[in-house]
Amino acid sequence: MDYLGEIEGKRIHDRRTSMLMNSPRFVYVPGPIIVGAGPSGLAVAACLKEKGVPSLILERCNCLASLWQLKTYNRLRLHLPKQFCELPLMGFPKDFPTYPTKQQFVKYLEEYARRFEIRPVFNETVEGAEFDGIIGFWRVRAVGAKGEERQYVCRWLVVATGENAEAVRPEIEGMEEFGGDIVHTSVYKSGDVFGGKKVLVVGCGNSGMEVCLDLCNHNARPSLVVRDAVHVLPREMLGKSTFGLSMWLLKWFPMRLVDRFLLIVSRLLLGDTSRLGLDRPNLGPLELKNLSGKTPVLDVGTLAKIKSGDIKIYPSIRRLTHQTVEFIDGRTDIFDAIILATGYKSNVPSWLKEREMFSEKDGLPRRPFPNGWKGVCGLYAVGFTKRGLLGASMDARRIAEDIEKCWKSEAKQINFSLQ
Repeated sequence: MDYLGEIEGKRIHDRRTSMLMNSPRFVYVPGPIIVGAGPSGLAVAACLKEKGVPSLILERCNCLASLWQLKTYNRLRLHLPKQFCELPLMGFPKDFPTYPTKQQFVKYLEEYARRFEIRPVFNETVEGAEFDGIIGFWRVRAVGAKGEERQYVCRWLVVATGENAEAVRPEIEGMEEFGGDIVHTSVYKSGDVFGGKKVLVVGCGNSGMEVCLDLCNHNARPSLVVRDAVHVLPREMLGKSTFGLSMWLLKWFPMRLVDRFLLIVSRLLLGDTSRLGLDRPNLGPLELKNLSGKTPVLDVGTLAKIKSGDIKIYPSIRRLTHQTVEFIDGRTDIFDAIILATGYKSNVPSWLKEREMFSEKDGLPRRPFPNGWKGVCGLYAVGFTKRGLLGASMDARRIAEDIEKCWKSEAKQINFSLQ
């Protein structure tokens, strides 16, 4: 049954909707609008496509997965095995390695979009979205590359801008006096431009650790600022991925027991990381991830460089002076550049005029996983689970199933009213 034809035919006869559709200020979208053409947005569009529900993706950049294509370093690979990073309805090619490269992942996403005939509207920045209770639709205001403004109107709105929409750049006393380069990892591509230089990397997550390793491989002299306690785990244990092994063990044992196992094996394989300046949190890695979303670092070789002294560890920064960094323990050192591996944040509060589903403080859904995917009035969120691509895929399926029910229900009502 052609639900789209039935719904659109009925709405053309609806006086209020007809006024909107005939106005040059508005673009009427019969299905959901999805904001963001990253993996999360593509996953929702594909799941909707499978169910016969059309959608429109609005993307502020000029390509799919702009974070991956434009704001990641060259040596990046998926941190988890490919089977845990697949989007719904389509797996990775069999010839891809266990941990696909950045380039391979982008290729996978482009093929994914082709298979499901997903054609985002690029260079379309959403600057405002709010629900109009009078007409029962979402109004989405977007600006194109040349400054042209469009007003989209839709029944459902899917927020797929994710947890990593904007780079976090902390203010450090004396930044204007430092004199050397201070850049965020979102613009870092390779350590080749830092060869022979002393570089301070701020942040010891997976990105900070890998950037330090990349700098070492390009003959730079990196140091790492470790501001908080962090769990460092081997990427693989007992011949299996640490993540995959953890998921299997959780089927049989409680989380705290699995955490204890992970820490014992990590101690045997990596040694006591606290001796290197990498203190572990009081909570185990899985429990900490579950409660706060903080991801453990999966070591790909950086720890060996720290042990050998090729990478030095420092505590938090107190202030900067001319090419000099003073740390909170009183030590000072001279650096040519600083790289901020300080992560990203959501930008939802800057454009979505809604206060019930999303927190204004951090731009994340107020309800924790697995209940943060659905709001009211046809509002949905995908890519905010703090559980990576696996969490996004789970939410994409839920959203598509929920919208399909509404879509078919409205089609039945329209069919009945037209008889």
